[in-house]
Amino acid sequence: MRYYDPRYDTTFKKVFGHPDLLISFLNALLPLGDDEQVESIEYLSPEMLPKTPDGKFSIVDVCCKDKKGRQFIVEMQMVWSEEFKTRVLFNASKAYVNQLEKGEDYKFLRPVYSLNLVNGIFEKDLPEDEFYHFYQIVHEKHTDKVIEGLHIVFVELPKFTPRNWGEKKMMVLWLRFLTEINKTTEEVPAELMENPLIEKAVSLVEESAMTKEERYRYEKNLDTIRVERSVIEDAIRKEKLATAQRMKAKGYPIEDIAEITGLSPKEIENP
Repeated sequence: MRYYDPRYDTTFKKVFGHPDLLISFLNALLPLGDDEQVESIEYLSPEMLPKTPDGKFSIVDVCCKDKKGRQFIVEMQMVWSEEFKTRVLFNASKAYVNQLEKGEDYKFLRPVYSLNLVNGIFEKDLPEDEFYHFYQIVHEKHTDKVIEGLHIVFVELPKFTPRNWGEKKMMVLWLRFLTEINKTTEEVPAELMENPLIEKAVSLVEESAMTKEERYRYEKNLDTIRVERSVIEDAIRKEKLATAQRMKAKGYPIEDIAEITGLSPKEIENP
């Protein structure tokens, strides 16, 4: 059996285009209390339209709301860049603001939850096992004082390891699905297939379940990501080389420059 990676655009949207799977995913990954669980959803357009004609247009992977009126935005980001955080805040804020028409009362506003899966590490100064990051508006000194409205979660997939099977079992299962199922998978772990929702998600990314059009879009997405990665890596390398040359001009030892920039002595000597 061959499997397609569920993290890519085509497969991710295919899996979470199923309401039962998306509801389970949201309840597992979002910081929701027992009385806050998502019970039903209505899919919304992933096109985040501006209120004015000259406003900025953007698209997210999945957008929905539940019967309480809460909105949920889900994005899978395969290539990390610093601007992604800003884009996430922009889209969540836009979803929050766009709930009201002109003249409507603020009391009708409902919370917006933004769940973002990142195939990269961006919080490098935090512990290696700290992969889950929950942001909300809190008082600087009294963090129990919260302004409700925007709830933003980032999950760094490369940091995730399935250590805790306690009360967050479904979180572990969903993250294992995203990180362990790919083209190299020869046999799906039994503990994943024992859960009917995860088993359904796995079946959706089997090669036999993919249409010709889906396979085409999947491969096209792979090409786009390869190009994007190449552009970012080239920009980073150029920045490192520029830093190295400035340090070299100031008399820093080549060994120290190599340690700081991650470049080889040969690259520093002959950029």
